[in-house]
Amino acid sequence: MTIDSRRKLLADVLRPFDVGQQLIRIGAFGDGGYLLPNDLIGIEACFSPGVSKQSSFELDLAKWGIPSIMADASVDGPAEVIPGATFSKQYLGAQSKGDVISLEDWMKQNAPETGDLMLQMDIEAAEYPVFETLPAVCLDRFRIIVIELHRIPSILTKPRFFEKAKPLYDAIGAKFTCVHLHTNNASGSMSVDGVEFPRVVEATFLRNDRIKTRRPISTLPHPLDVPHHSGRAEIDIPAEWLYEPG
Repeated sequence: MTIDSRRKLLADVLRPFDVGQQLIRIGAFGDGGYLLPNDLIGIEACFSPGVSKQSSFELDLAKWGIPSIMADASVDGPAEVIPGATFSKQYLGAQSKGDVISLEDWMKQNAPETGDLMLQMDIEAAEYPVFETLPAVCLDRFRIIVIELHRIPSILTKPRFFEKAKPLYDAIGAKFTCVHLHTNNASGSMSVDGVEFPRVVEATFLRNDRIKTRRPISTLPHPLDVPHHSGRAEIDIPAEWLYEPG
């Protein structure tokens, strides 16, 4: 694929829309908080790989009656007591081996038999291998996906990075719509063909069967967004991610 084709694929998946669901902030007003559509009723559990030094997101979900299923082999557990949460000392990956578990196997072991789920993933670029082996039937269980996407400029400019990332963008783009996008200003940006692209973005996706309407979002950041690095300006969303060409 050409660089223009790679840019178009990312833009088509990451372009955010107003889908008729109010956005609410879950978690801290800073790192660890995310904007979600106010469509949490009926979500049975949140799968949350990658455990930070604080767990305000999972604590807020507990107030909604949503338990968190957490995993991270680099720590012994969450730093805070989270009502209803479970923890596995494992990394998430493409296949289960040693201290690595696939998302499919993790779901088989922990997911309720019925009902919608949520996925909140911030695992420092390890998100891409996870989707290489994830069956569609597992992805269908998630109503909301909140994911931090890394190495955006490398995906756009380096074919080998793009091929590793493509399964994720194909899978999510086929069944979900982006409802919010926020750049990580602590990670910086890089110019690609004269356009500044953030190195890292946080994206919130809603499964298409939950969408009420679909109107382009033209102004970001959202009033509830908070910069990751308080001493730096926000990084602008590339125009091609906000407006369809033509």
